[in-house]
Parts: sequence; C-alpha cells; structure tokens
Amino acid sequence: MTKTSNALDDGRRIVLVLQGGGALGSYQAGVVEALSDNGIHPTWFAGTSIGAINAAIVAGNAPEHRVAKLRAFWEKVTSPTALLPHNAQTSEFERQFGASLSMLMGQPGFFSPRPPTAWWQKPAVSSYDTKPLEDTLNELVDFDRINHGETWLSVNAVNVRTGVYTTFANYGQTTDTGIHRIERVKFNARHIMASGAIPPAFPPVEIEGQSYWDGGLLSNSPLMNVLDHEPRNNSVVFQVDLYQAFGEPPTTMEDALERDKDIRYASRTRLTTEAARRRHDARSTAHAVLDMLPKDMHDMPEVKALARISCSSQMDIVHLIYRPFERQGWKKDFEFSRGTMLSRWQAGFADAKITVAKAPWREPFPPHCGTRVSDVLHDLYIEELQNKRGATAD
Repeated sequence: MTKTSNALDDGRRIVLVLQGGGALGSYQAGVVEALSDNGIHPTWFAGTSIGAINAAIVAGNAPEHRVAKLRAFWEKVTSPTALLPHNAQTSEFERQFGASLSMLMGQPGFFSPRPPTAWWQKPAVSSYDTKPLEDTLNELVDFDRINHGETWLSVNAVNVRTGVYTTFANYGQTTDTGIHRIERVKFNARHIMASGAIPPAFPPVEIEGQSYWDGGLLSNSPLMNVLDHEPRNNSVVFQVDLYQAFGEPPTTMEDALERDKDIRYASRTRLTTEAARRRHDARSTAHAVLDMLPKDMHDMPEVKALARISCSSQMDIVHLIYRPFERQGWKKDFEFSRGTMLSRWQAGFADAKITVAKAPWREPFPPHCGTRVSDVLHDLYIEELQNKRGATAD
C-alpha cells in the first residue's frame, strides 16, 4: 500500500471536499489530477452525491492509480457519445443530444431506465435503476483499502424515514444529535449509492433496514463534517463546488431554469461555508479569551463551558468553483456527453493548477483568525475586470 504524502510539508491535514452536481462532477476529476501532479495527496475525502462517487474512487485507490480510475469511470459513463465531434459549432447540439440520450437510455455503468413492465407490476418510486453503478463501484473501488482507514472517507445521505442528515464514515465513533447522525461503517458500494440516490430519478438505497436518499437534499456540500470533527487539526481544505453563484440575468426560459439551479445549489454551499467559518472563528476567539483569563477563574462553570467550545486550530478553505464561460442549460447536471465531460475535466485541471501556483494557504495566517477562505480564480477575475476598466478610463 502506497503511503499518501503531504506536499504542504508543514504538518497540516489536507482535505478534499466534493459537492454534488451529477454530470458536472468531471470538473472534480480534473482538480484531483492537478493536485496529484503537484504532489498534493489529501488524506481525507468528503463527498456528497457525485462528489461521493468521485471521493470513493479516489480514496479506494493508491495515489498513483487514482486519476486512471477516475478516467475509467468518466469514460464508461460517457461512452455512448464518445464518437461525436466536439467543437464550438457542435457543442450545443452535443449537449442537447447528450441530455436527451441520458433521459431516454440512462448512462452505462451508472443508471438505466426501468422497463415499462416494471410500472405495471407494482408502483415504482424512481424512474431509473442504479444497479449498474453498484457494479461499477465494485470494479473501480478497493473497499478493503477504504475500510483499512489509512485514508479517511465520509459521504452524506438523508434517512428517508426520519429526515435526519446522515454521514457514513470510516473513522471516529457513531454519534447522533437528532438532526445529524454520523455512523462509523464498513464501507461497501451501497453507502456511496445512498449518497447519490437523488429522488425521484433514483431509488432509495436500503442499508441495515433503513432507506437513504441523496445527501444534497439537505446540504450539497459536506464541509460541515470536516470543520465540526473533533479533535480538530490545522488543515487545508480544498472545496470543489459545481455551481457558481455569480451569473448574468436570464434572457430565455432555458436561461432562467439554469440560473435557478445555480443559485439554489451555490447559495446553500455559501451559507454552509459562511456558517462554518463563523463557528470556527468563534472557537478561535474563545481560545484567545481563555488565555487571557487568570488561572483561578478556569474552574468556574462558565469558563469550563467556554473551554469546551474553544479551539486553536487554523483552517484554510480553498474554493475551486466550476465557472463555465458559456451557458450549459438546466439539463447540464444530467448531460453526460463525452465532449462536455472532457471540457469540464480540463477546466478543473486548469483552475487547480492556477490555484496551486498561487498557494494562498502559504501566506501568514491572520492573528486571532480560525478560518481563512480563499478563491484564487474569483480574485483573478476581479483583478482582470478592474484592469480592463482602468485601461478604458485611460
């Protein structure tokens, strides 16, 4: 077994957080490839939905095999359109054709439509069957490696009966707050399938007598799992999001549907990130206050309560967000054409290369700050925009 390395060389834990987004997930594969090329090998992978599938493939393979296994998955599920030409003139046709083909025929190695007879025999709760995904995961993921626990994996789902947000993990102890349950499990393909069982397209996945749906129903980003985990360590967290918050106002119904989807999922991630940042900054402030208090006050109940929530760890959250220049339509998250898959993969690779070159996590950490959030590509975009305005004014 190849031991993962830490290219940051400063003892900080490296975490990769992967959001849900269906077919957009090949962007995350490009990010993984760029990080790997730069010797950055995370030791904790947290994913939801397609992010859980990518996370399982990466966590379930040695670092030198991860990109190849990701490529095998994405080439398998996009194989029906592999021979279509892909260029600026045909991309719109390809996207529409790819989305229609996915709805009618499913995707090899992922999901297939239920036959008409299935609807006559008994009521169905989903349009597609995900048994092909189970076979693909068992082919590409070494679950023994995951369950060995050298690399951490956590994926999110929702308990269909209770509505409780559930995290399956290969570390820690099982806990339950009533609204968030963390279960230490021996992973198999069904835990990953549960995280991606988005209704009503996909059926709920039964695990030990309980049914689960896609974790994105409650939170499309698993960042909370990372920042709330105890004990906390100084960490660099690469958060890879598949929906962008910024966008132009729509001019067509198609644009409106796409913009609605972007805002809905991007805003949830932003709210989660901001809430997590505020909580961790509060922990850092509590730690600083405790250091200023006289020792004879440390036995006071109020001070003990403060000590329980205090933390001195520092978290760098590094955003990598898929920001396509062209509109891709509201069907983009189930548009699995080979050409757009490759374009998204290349975008993730390019964005991660730029981010690694800038390496904002190497800057000195601000005093009395628990969490620092950076978005290199956003900052470069704003800088470019300001330079253009300055040139116009001159």
